Amino acid sequence: MKRALFLDRDGIVDELVYYESSGEWEAPRTVEDLVMLDVEEALRRFVEAGWLLFLVTNQPSAAKGKVSRESLERVQEEVLRRLPLVTRGYVCFHRAEDRCGCRKPSPFFLHEAAREFDVDLSQSWMVGDQDSDLQCGRAAGCKVALIEHPRSAHKRGSVSPDVVVGDLGELAALTLGGRR
Repeated sequence: MKRALFLDRDGIVDELVYYESSGEWEAPRTVEDLVMLDVEEALRRFVEAGWLLFLVTNQPSAAKGKVSRESLERVQEEVLRRLPLVTRGYVCFHRAEDRCGCRKPSPFFLHEAAREFDVDLSQSWMVGDQDSDLQCGRAAGCKVALIEHPRSAHKRGSVSPDVVVGDLGELAALTLGGRR
């Protein structure tokens, strides 16, 4: 069985965007709004150590009427294009009130990846910047790492992570050893 690094997307591999229309920091709604974080070296270290990489993200902006689903799909495609080391990306386009089975904190996509790619969830990590990411990882039986993105601080605090790190480079150094 393989180890995997499950990554929330926004605030972990790309930057959150401030939208005046909502008055909130949110996921990028368009490719033009997408700003990637410097994560390639850290992700490369995990892949070289034999880990699989997955993006697991909630993207409800279309369901909330803020943007088209096609635009959100283009953003996801661009993130995956810029991060070719990622094995697969999983997206839930529902709102919390839709009560679907795939929206984090549900571990649905982690279980799907485990079945499809022979992943040992107990040897894997879920990395995120808010409680729903950590709850998802815990529910799947993964270790959980919190990256303390300052713009998502209001969405966390009720779940204790296994580790708190500043970025994926710090997590790679902690879990894989060696240089940061």
